[in-house]
Amino acid sequence: LDPERMRHYSVSMGEIMAVTQDMNLNANGGVLYEFGNEYIVRGVLSTPKVEELGKAVVKTVNTFPVTLEDIADVKIGPKAPKLGTASERGKPAVLMTVTKQPATSTLELTDKLEASLKDLQKNLPADVKVSTDIFRQSRFIENSIGNVKKSLFEGGIFVVIVLFLFLANVRTTVISLVTLPLSLITSLVTLHYMGFTINTMSLGGLAIAIGSLVDDAIVDVENVYKRLHENKLKPVEERLSILEVVFNASKEVRMPILNSTLIIVVSFVPLFFLTGMEGRMLVPLGIAFIVALAASTVVALTVTPVLCSYLLGKDKKKEEKESSDSYVARKMKQWYGAALAFVLGHKKIVLGSTIGLFVVALACFFTLGRSFLPPFNEGSFTINISSLPGISLEESDKMGHRAEELLLSIPEIQTVARKTGRAELDEHALGVNVSEIEAPFELKDRSRSEMVAEVREKLGTIVGANIEIGQPISHRIDAMLSGTKANIAIKLFGDDLNRMFTLGN
Repeated sequence: LDPERMRHYSVSMGEIMAVTQDMNLNANGGVLYEFGNEYIVRGVLSTPKVEELGKAVVKTVNTFPVTLEDIADVKIGPKAPKLGTASERGKPAVLMTVTKQPATSTLELTDKLEASLKDLQKNLPADVKVSTDIFRQSRFIENSIGNVKKSLFEGGIFVVIVLFLFLANVRTTVISLVTLPLSLITSLVTLHYMGFTINTMSLGGLAIAIGSLVDDAIVDVENVYKRLHENKLKPVEERLSILEVVFNASKEVRMPILNSTLIIVVSFVPLFFLTGMEGRMLVPLGIAFIVALAASTVVALTVTPVLCSYLLGKDKKKEEKESSDSYVARKMKQWYGAALAFVLGHKKIVLGSTIGLFVVALACFFTLGRSFLPPFNEGSFTINISSLPGISLEESDKMGHRAEELLLSIPEIQTVARKTGRAELDEHALGVNVSEIEAPFELKDRSRSEMVAEVREKLGTIVGANIEIGQPISHRIDAMLSGTKANIAIKLFGDDLNRMFTLGN
């Protein structure tokens, strides 16, 4: 409405209100009889067209009609009250969240979305930009799988180094190492037929197991190697065939191998009694570990003896050359002998020290954290900025915009996207006093803790705001486990509402 034009045509607010209310009503015009026909007359006043609304007559001045468009600007306006707003890198934006259906691959879905958005961008106006780098769960999954693969490779390399240092024999090292790929392949095939997917947790189980996969094979190879050497030192007429020696040596350690595997498996059984989120996450890890360990035992009891019969005891010259212990093993035997002699000669000191260390360990145990998930780096921040309820959306938006500027000034932060309040059908029922910011980052010359300290320091300069820094996935897991997004939550239960209100305050 334009007050100057209203004054010019002597139009009051009451007249305008009466016209706008009547505009949405349809009128009955009765029946018209003409030319032997009956015509029903209707007055259709309701319309969504802006130009037609502007033609509504408010009053007549000197036989000239005064319409709404004469005294006002008629256009489509925003819905009031406005519940929220959003921005990306400090500029107004529309934030869209895509949530996948269960049993769908996040990585495949991300690739399909990327292709669809590229096609969509071709048909959008030139000044509309689509950003897809705000938060991708696929990035965290790829990083996690990359970390686990790196652990698997590093673990395999260290196993090779340790085996060669202690066995000092290429053939025994190769026989032991064959267990690694065979066990991992068998585990993956078994998990597939059991209906399990290969995810970060199941890969984690394989990574944990990698050091144990060669244990059974080493025990078998070591015993076969030793028995073959002993057999060679016997008179020719007393010597057994290589197959017999290998068979007897493998049979000798068969039960100890099975028992040691069962002991390790039993230590993982408690994982299967976990319920809720913990069970869902850790059970695949336990299954992958146990399957891998069982596979390594089967390989050690079947493939390893066969390889020993082919590779050990054939070349006599080489066998005699390699029959002595490695330098590392000889040195460690010397140190162990000296240490054992000292321990057996000072029993009271050893037992007293052991009890003392146990008490210290017990005391340290009670100071350890008890959170379900350890703090990990997701490569993105989820930052909540809240002020007192009652603040206007405009003021809250200014506060959020200031936070975006501060975050973008930090070198590691790649981009920021913010929503203040909520959309009409948003799943998060946030008031206009709350802003949620997604800020993906990439570490450069300093640690994550140093960067977080700078984020806290800069955001702490915003007056009247409460800052909470979390991470997207752990933020949502916290919400699922405790029903709140905060790291610390205090819940009060009772049937006296007034009493609970007092305690809450």
